[in-house]
Amino acid sequence: MTATPLAPADTTARTPVKGARLRALRGPGGLSLRVEGRALVTGAVLAAVGLALAVVLIGTGDFEIAPADVVRTLLGNGSPADDFIVNDLRLPRVLVAVLVGAALGMAGAVFQSVSRNPLGSPDLLGFGYGSAVGALVVIVLFKGGAAEVAAGAVAGGVLAGAAVYLLAYRQGVHGYRLVLVGIGCSAVLVAVIQYLIAKAQLVEATRAMVWLTGSLAGRDWSQVWPLLATCALLFPLVLGQNRALRMIEMGDDCAYALGVPVERTRMLLMLAAVLLTTAAAAAAGPISFVALAAPQLARRLTRSPGPNLLTGALMGAVLLLASDLASQRAFGADQLPVGVVTGLVGGVYLLWLLVTERRAGRI
Repeated sequence: MTATPLAPADTTARTPVKGARLRALRGPGGLSLRVEGRALVTGAVLAAVGLALAVVLIGTGDFEIAPADVVRTLLGNGSPADDFIVNDLRLPRVLVAVLVGAALGMAGAVFQSVSRNPLGSPDLLGFGYGSAVGALVVIVLFKGGAAEVAAGAVAGGVLAGAAVYLLAYRQGVHGYRLVLVGIGCSAVLVAVIQYLIAKAQLVEATRAMVWLTGSLAGRDWSQVWPLLATCALLFPLVLGQNRALRMIEMGDDCAYALGVPVERTRMLLMLAAVLLTTAAAAAAGPISFVALAAPQLARRLTRSPGPNLLTGALMGAVLLLASDLASQRAFGADQLPVGVVTGLVGGVYLLWLLVTERRAGRI
């Protein structure tokens, strides 16, 4: 496979950012892949940072393990005690953090591109609240176990996504209409959550509040495998629609003219993003603001106006790993759930984003 500079005529999808270096990798059979140098370097750096955070996080806990010993144990050369702590107790938690962060980062990138709005996030569109309602119905009304709660979270998120899509549909689904309908549905779902908690008995209410906080504590391999299967299925599907998503960002008319089946593609991508969001909620509860912040931070690092799907997923994983590390080390003996940390950081980020958008005249 050889690399050749991309000619100006090939930049149909969008105009590259000034200073961006585009190359096309061409292989046998006419297969080609457009690569942006800065985005490739950013992705590699984020992957390296995420790997380093994962190693440090695995070694963090009541029984500290040095990073070198963590790596040695992961390669199968650790002591029996280290092997039990690393592979059975801490590795599943870290893998759930990586997968949940990546799923939320990619879902956020899809929704922000589809709505063409930096506020188009699952947090604000109501899908996370839909998952919360589904989980609380199982906890409060049916007193279900962990598997039933996870299934309820998925079902609630999918139903919320379908409701938002149908209510926002009017000769297609368009940016601000999707955001406004999502905010309205969020308000209704929050009221339902409060009603369910008020109706619950003390034990169920406590359990519901723990779930609503969003936490990675106690995660094991039973949460890893379903989430891994969901990501393995949906990530290639979403990445395969990257070019169509770039076209949709330029507007429906332009996308139609370039041969993109806009509404079918939009519905497919939204369904995939909703499933990623609900799968993440089923595994770790509603982790707020990662889906909102990760795509925007990735876009600023790559300086690319495209959807930044893969970079957004890597940024989401890094953000959640860093938040989990902060939740365990930054507050002394009082370890906070990771959802509290992402909420604190994300709230500040949201205020900054709103101020920035207002100054730019977009809201």
